[in-house]
Amino acid sequence: MKKFFKVFLTTLTSIMLFSGCSPMNRQATYKSVEQEEAKRIMRENDGYIILDVRREDEFNQAHIPGAICVPNETILNEMPKELPDKEQMILVYCRSGNRSKQAAQKLADMGYKNIIEFGGIMTWTGETVSE
Repeated sequence: MKKFFKVFLTTLTSIMLFSGCSPMNRQATYKSVEQEEAKRIMRENDGYIILDVRREDEFNQAHIPGAICVPNETILNEMPKELPDKEQMILVYCRSGNRSKQAAQKLADMGYKNIIEFGGIMTWTGETVSE
């Protein structure tokens, strides 16, 4: 009976590892929402950060009021100094939605827990400001 359980556990462990169930193979995740949902979140919550991950020149042309700019290409392996709290809600956008997904995944991989990606400013129907 002991041999049966040993073989069973070995087989089960192998199946889990090969099917991607290992905790080491899990990729950190973020949440993607439609822009209307992002607007609702902004209306109903406090203490969040709106993160624009476009280049500074793009940010200066037009951005969502209250947003901060941390370009996607500057988000590498270390926590951005502008984002010191890994538990804080961070709403991420870019121009079209590509860089925001990349940045959201990088932040999630760094251990940020509350990342919400909502696409690009090209389709944003809310208010914008320019510098």
